[in-house]
This record gives sequence, structure tokens and C-alpha cells, in this order.
Amino acid sequence: MYYLYILHSVSADKYYVGISDDYARRLKEHNTSDRKTFTKKYRSWVIAAVFQCGESLSEALKVERFIKRQKSKKFIMQLLEQKEFDVVLAQLVRVPKLRD
Repeated sequence: MYYLYILHSVSADKYYVGISDDYARRLKEHNTSDRKTFTKKYRSWVIAAVFQCGESLSEALKVERFIKRQKSKKFIMQLLEQKEFDVVLAQLVRVPKLRD
């Protein structure tokens, strides 16, 4: 199973969107890696949300790319505010009303 995860840096009030089959491991890597990355600059990160994307890496990548292309903190906040996410995340790429 692949997951879309949203990390939040409280100190910088930044969000990061990623996908993984092990989001807990990825959180640890974002908080401890010595590599020069976006997430290294804004540590420490906490998980703000996790959504199942399905069994296919290609579908998970489509969802991640769609969200990242929005370049919108407002859009990410709308995802985080969902009490019941009644739309399959993979359908986001086909449902423009969710972006508004």
C-alpha cells in the first residue's frame, strides 16, 4: 500500500507532501538525513495527515504530483480539514471542484 503523507514544520509553518509505502520511516529520514534537501532546512517535521493512495506506485505519484503542482498552502489546508475524505485520493486529478 502506498500512502500520501503531509508533513508540517511548526517552526517555519511549512508543509511537505510526499508518498511512501512506509510513511513512519520517511518521517524519520526527513528529520535525520544529512543530505541537503528542502526538508532539512525546516526541521523538525511532524505528520499532519496520511492518506491511502492504493497499491500502485504510479497512481500514488500522480496524486503527489497533482498536489505539488497546485503550489497552494490553501489547497493543502483544505485537505487537512477534511473530516471524512469521501473521495478516493487518486480521483483528485479528475475533480477540479476540490481544488477551489
